[in-house]
Order: sequence, then C-alpha cells, then structure tokens
Amino acid sequence: MHSSRLKILMLGLLTLPLLVACGKVEERFASPDWAIGGAEVLTVYKSRSCGCCKKWIDHIDVEGFETDVQHPSSLKLIKDRYRIAPNLRSCHTSVSSQGYVFEGHIPARYIQQFLANPPSDAVGLTVPAMPLGSPGMEAEDRFRAYQVLLMKKDGNTEVFVSVENPAQQYQPGDQQEVQL
Repeated sequence: MHSSRLKILMLGLLTLPLLVACGKVEERFASPDWAIGGAEVLTVYKSRSCGCCKKWIDHIDVEGFETDVQHPSSLKLIKDRYRIAPNLRSCHTSVSSQGYVFEGHIPARYIQQFLANPPSDAVGLTVPAMPLGSPGMEAEDRFRAYQVLLMKKDGNTEVFVSVENPAQQYQPGDQQEVQL
C-alpha cells in the first residue's frame, strides 16, 4: 500500500511541470487586449503642423484605436527605420504594438482587418501619397479611387484592397459620418 501512494506522489510530481508549462503556452497564445475589447495603440509619427494627419488620427480614434502621437525632428529617419520605400510613403507613419507599420491615410477598417489576421510575410499596409477623399483627406464631394497596399518583408507589395468609393472606407453601420 505504501508503494502505491509513493507511485501516485511521484506521478503527481512528474506531471506538475507539464501542467505549469501548459499554462504558459496558453498565456503566449492569448488574444491581445485589443482583440478582446481593449483598444489597439498606434504610435503615430507626424509633422506637428500637418492638418490632414490630425484628421486621420480623429478617424482612427473614432474607430476604436488609441493613438500615441509623436513629432520627430525627421520623418524621413522614421520611414527609413521602418524600411518604407520612397514610392510607398505618405505624410505620417503609424506603428502598432506588434510592430506592424501603417503608412498614410489607411481607413481604420482595413487596419482592423489586417491586425485580426496578419499575413506571415507582412510588414504592414500603405496608402502611398495622399489620395483625395481618403480618411483625413476629405474635400467636399471629391474622391479619387485608390489602393491599400500590403507591404511584405521581401520589399514587394500587393493590393490589399481597392477603394472605389468613399462609403467603402467605413464599416457598415459605423457611427462615423462619411464626409463628402
């Protein structure tokens, strides 16, 4: 009888490290705060005087993101640090808490879609230049169709989504008004 109690005790002691390790695995793969109701924080690097960047930040904030706005002395150095090719650049650069880069006037809905399922070879998204009618670039009823591009680690890009009209920039049922 003493032998069977000893076996049970030994078995318990041997399985304890496995149970602890399983708990750590669950922690490692737990959903980030933003995925379970917390806000994703984007660090936004922009010029202090840029009005369109301020409007884009308002758009992002309304859509549930939190922003940490930085005004570096050189935006070029920020863009170089995150390896954003010159032809993919815009007026501001945002970086998620996971290190993904979002360059330019990207609608919040596409950042949310990207963060929900980022491709393994992705650096982030970009909307090169400053398309008329994109979030932050609204001007009366004017709009120019544009593409949101997926930036890849190997330096290539592919179309993430083509935005053909202003309403496509917002989730159905969004509270934010589409400014035309």
